[in-house]
Amino acid sequence: MDRTDRASRVIAAPPATVYGALLDRESLEAWLPPDGMRGRVEWWDPRPGGGFRMVLTYLDPTESPGKTSDATDVVDVGFSELVPSERVVQRAVFEADDPSFAGTMTMTWHLAAAGDGTEVTVTATDVPPGIDQADHETGIASSLANLASYVERTD
Repeated sequence: MDRTDRASRVIAAPPATVYGALLDRESLEAWLPPDGMRGRVEWWDPRPGGGFRMVLTYLDPTESPGKTSDATDVVDVGFSELVPSERVVQRAVFEADDPSFAGTMTMTWHLAAAGDGTEVTVTATDVPPGIDQADHETGIASSLANLASYVERTD
């Protein structure tokens, strides 16, 4: 599993605001689920060594069956590194019976000041082979668009 998926976007909010949205439970539930999904955080511990469990539910599971059940993806995420206003490193493990979704994927959210905003680059490494690369990059881009909408209206 040496595949890397990546997406980036400039968001019209300062790095501190974007970082805050990455580490706030209610914010994460609002913006992280990509189009066609909703999310619910089951537990939350925002510190290095902590993490969260998110249940992502497909609004129409007939289009994309879930990894955990027909309608859901359940992922346990650990926080490996938290650098305020700069970087969040997460280690994600999907709950799935299919071995093509097994393993630990690392998601690095890098924040860099870009004029009056923040360039957010998400890099996913060790992506399980069962996750289609084009779909994954589209999903990351969708989450970034949701993040932009969320922080730009609250900033």
